[in-house]
Amino acid sequence: MDTSFQNLRVMVSAGGSGIGLSIAHAFAQAGAKVQICDISREAIAAALPLLPNGGGQCADVSISADVDAWFERALQTLGGLDVLVNNAGIAGPTARIQDIEPHEWDQTLAVNLRSQFLCVRRAIPVLRESSRGCIINLSSVAGRLGYPLRTPYAASKWGVVGLTQSLALELGDENITVNAILPGIVDSERSRNVTAEKARARGISESEMLSEILANVALHRKVPLSDVAQTALFLASPAGRSITGQTMNICAGVQSLR
Repeated sequence: MDTSFQNLRVMVSAGGSGIGLSIAHAFAQAGAKVQICDISREAIAAALPLLPNGGGQCADVSISADVDAWFERALQTLGGLDVLVNNAGIAGPTARIQDIEPHEWDQTLAVNLRSQFLCVRRAIPVLRESSRGCIINLSSVAGRLGYPLRTPYAASKWGVVGLTQSLALELGDENITVNAILPGIVDSERSRNVTAEKARARGISESEMLSEILANVALHRKVPLSDVAQTALFLASPAGRSITGQTMNICAGVQSLR
């Protein structure tokens, strides 16, 4: 039996649904102690039965006071921290840049990038005390490819890659690994909503839009949530201790975004 995750102390932002819940559940199933936050109380209530010995708190991680409150409570429960998963993110607007309002741009950057800064700065003093210190930032294939009609989202996800690679160098002397996961077209509700928005913006059907999207994917399919979760587990495992500053493309071979 693999005991490498037993009692590992893990925090996952936006862990109430989608990729975040899949990652939190995978860690919990492996024996880790998991604390999540989410902006939705309903999502937390639905997620907790899937997280044995886990806990959750309502928080908007783009707001500094909410991050402080989440960390204070989670760290009291966990007694320390080994792994931080920065998962919080929103799709942002789907429109040509001249039709995007400044507040939409600001909100997308705040949730997708500022939140990671806020969580990392709280986590680092605690991760220094761990022999397994690990930060996993969720970016996207939109963090390495241009994404028309989705400029705020793409800009935020490129920012996550820059944050990740810089932190890996900054924290290497403290034996803290920092990596980014770049999911592709994930099989999730948010992905389906984005496809629907792109279809409306393009004036085509959702099925046509999805066919166009998957035509640019080597495996011509979406990525299961579990594949992203297993990558997070690997990066936090003893086998992942020599991996840092990397962008892990879990994308089924996305060549371009439409």
